[in-house]
Amino acid sequence: MDNKHHFEKVSLLITHYNRSSSLERLLKTLNEQNVSFNEIVVSDDASKPLHYQRLLELQAQYQFTLISSDVNKGLGNNLNKGQMAVKTPYTLYVQEDFVPTDQFLPHFNDAFQIMEEESDIDIARFYAYFAYPYLKSYKNGFSKMIYKPLFLDKNKIYNYSDHPHLRRSTFFERFGKYTEGIKSDKTEYQMCLSFIQNKGKAIFYDNFDSLFIQENNAAEPSTVQRSNWRQSNNLILSAIRLIYRQIKYNYDLHINQKFKR
Repeated sequence: MDNKHHFEKVSLLITHYNRSSSLERLLKTLNEQNVSFNEIVVSDDASKPLHYQRLLELQAQYQFTLISSDVNKGLGNNLNKGQMAVKTPYTLYVQEDFVPTDQFLPHFNDAFQIMEEESDIDIARFYAYFAYPYLKSYKNGFSKMIYKPLFLDKNKIYNYSDHPHLRRSTFFERFGKYTEGIKSDKTEYQMCLSFIQNKGKAIFYDNFDSLFIQENNAAEPSTVQRSNWRQSNNLILSAIRLIYRQIKYNYDLHINQKFKR
């Protein structure tokens, strides 16, 4: 019996930078789960020669399309050039340090079917560090993400996230390309602004840490570096950070509206 699960309308887009072992683990896991896509696009951000050579070896093994770069241009460029190479109606975006669990397939299929049936849903989110604060129960374990200007929780801004998600490949037409030449967290933040300002609609898997696991180790650590003040648990700094974010987020969302199309 053939247990292969093939998604002809979906391309898998993976952004990669100096973590070829992590990429291999992701591809191997999907292969073991008998999940395949119309195409796999790996967008590399000028990895070191050792990792790039491994990419070429993995390309021969897994037959993916490799979009490379001569110089490191950051996450925004890496996402843009990768997405532009996608030819299918849908894109499953996964960074190379994520691994799908054995629960991934049925819920990915549910999300795909929902988006096929409901053209107004722009993305289906599969992973998060915490639950989105404003959710309306929907179906098949998913909730609709709700946004209103008067919501007070600062995390209301994360309707969009760079974490694993399924999206329509017309994403740039709705929300514009990713901002290039800035740090990755600012790139994500600006896409969050665009997603809300342009009235994006998303569904969120309720059991948000069950479909993917993010794995980093000493050999291939996270490449994201954040300033100490943003991570500090000091009560005074935490209070200042909360007030600052409330003011900044609401100004950027409702007054500045830089990304409204």
